[in-house]
Amino acid sequence: MEQPARTNKKRIQTGKTTRTFVKPHVMEEWVGKVYTALCILVLVITIAAIVYFVSSRGLTTFIMDGVSLGGLLSGLKWDPEGDIPLYGALPFIFGSFSTSLLAALIAAPLGICAAVFMTQIMPGIGKKVLQPVIELLAGIPSVVFGFVGLSIVVPALRALFPGQGIGIAAGSIVLSLMILPTVTTIATDALAALPRGLKEASFALGATRWQTIYRTVLPTTLPALLTGVVLGMSRAFGEALAVQMVIGNSPHIPHSLFESASTLTSVITLDMGNTVMGSTHNNALWSLALILLSMTFVFVFIVRFLERRNQR
Repeated sequence: MEQPARTNKKRIQTGKTTRTFVKPHVMEEWVGKVYTALCILVLVITIAAIVYFVSSRGLTTFIMDGVSLGGLLSGLKWDPEGDIPLYGALPFIFGSFSTSLLAALIAAPLGICAAVFMTQIMPGIGKKVLQPVIELLAGIPSVVFGFVGLSIVVPALRALFPGQGIGIAAGSIVLSLMILPTVTTIATDALAALPRGLKEASFALGATRWQTIYRTVLPTTLPALLTGVVLGMSRAFGEALAVQMVIGNSPHIPHSLFESASTLTSVITLDMGNTVMGSTHNNALWSLALILLSMTFVFVFIVRFLERRNQR
């Protein structure tokens, strides 16, 4: 015999009046859905507002002020206050990319090796000791990294190499320390999520532990490992204070790693407070911010591509 369908409502009849009561869990589910939808809506509106504001101010440089896009991206001289204002941002773009790439090259092997040690070699010590230390490193303020760079990294480079110690090398080392927790944490999660049967199959075929790590574990998790490296580069590309303290902030392309340079974030933070809102100089700084925002989107697209490749 067919059972009647269950209902989430309960009817109570008193005299000629019938009252309908909604079960509590239905009301909680409805409230949860509305709250989640509002949070997502606020997030989308915030991101759209940021993109619109930065884009509108950054494009004003080319539309209203007559600055050439090619001149901004390829110009070698930045002199907004000169008799003939020059807006060449190539030295800043070069500084941002060089420090980010070098920081990733330093942090990637260290972070991946630390993740291998914590998950494949000594997981007990790694989970109890090393992983909390790495997570604690992620919470250190950037100004502390800057002071460490000024107090330790710069004097060490000055003693070992010619120059004052400030420059691309110092900025890259400081940034590598800042992005190391990001690379290590993502690599650790990727290695820990690897199916156990995959390693057991490798051992069953006669492979040693090290052969299993570099022939099976690392190639399988390579897209996830690269995702951590790209996210680390994204943070390094947008860092301002720490790298500003050790790079020298000189608006030219350096000829060595030990010469002073500058980055997009450095010139924005140093000059933005000294400009008049709506001036060409101020709009040019917003154009540099638009370049940073565009590169953030590029990093996000790369991460999404690697995640889809990892899922396959």
